[in-house]
Amino acid sequence: MRAVILAAGRGRRMGTYTDDRPKCLIPLDGTTLLDRHRDALAAAGVDEIAIVTGYRADALSGLLTRDFHAPRWAETNMVVSLTTAHEWLRTTACVVVYGDIFYTAETVRSLIAAPGELAIAYDPHWLALWSRRFADPLCDAEAFRLRSDATVSEIGGRAASTQEIQGQYMGLLRFTPAVWTRVEQHLAALAPTARDQLDMTSLLGELIGSGEQILAVARQGPWGELDQPSDLALYNAPSAAAAAAASGRRYEGLT
Repeated sequence: MRAVILAAGRGRRMGTYTDDRPKCLIPLDGTTLLDRHRDALAAAGVDEIAIVTGYRADALSGLLTRDFHAPRWAETNMVVSLTTAHEWLRTTACVVVYGDIFYTAETVRSLIAAPGELAIAYDPHWLALWSRRFADPLCDAEAFRLRSDATVSEIGGRAASTQEIQGQYMGLLRFTPAVWTRVEQHLAALAPTARDQLDMTSLLGELIGSGEQILAVARQGPWGELDQPSDLALYNAPSAAAAAAASGRRYEGLT
């Protein structure tokens, strides 16, 4: 199994923490996010890991199996950056993961084993964690609804209340070559400006609108995303136990 880590962005909301490094090289409780990726993915059976670089690509060069560079990283969104890894995505099933999250090997294993061609991981207990991260959880949370068969019916955009949100997408996906071919066809039909501005949840919403089935897999164990300096204060020791508890688990460490 292969995995692609998306780490092209500047991470401006982290302020000075990313002045000299990509966000995935920020230490969390003493271990960088990149090392956490390697550990969790390897434990889940992933034997080849690529990284999509952009900002400070030099700091990530040669650290993993393969580098894919997104030369227009500052002008485009995450989806266009991901297309630079088409060599892998067209030929084999790949786990795709945002560079600024941490998660467990158990979640990755469930994602790999999920049936169907496109699957995403999500947190059904998102509200406890978001309530610790934000004064108003709805200021950041996105709409997320599931059908009875655990496929996603709605993702992305704002919700009027927490009751309308059945979980939060984690930034962890699995594509097969067949569905990636359809993604490329979808992107080719878009105007260049729309394609450049397309974020991942918007892409997933558009795929659902075109009839694509996306299976949602509930996360297992602690996870989190590093989006703002206050997230470091929440996840780092001695706050780690509280953060894990907020995400619905007894504290087991952040690995």
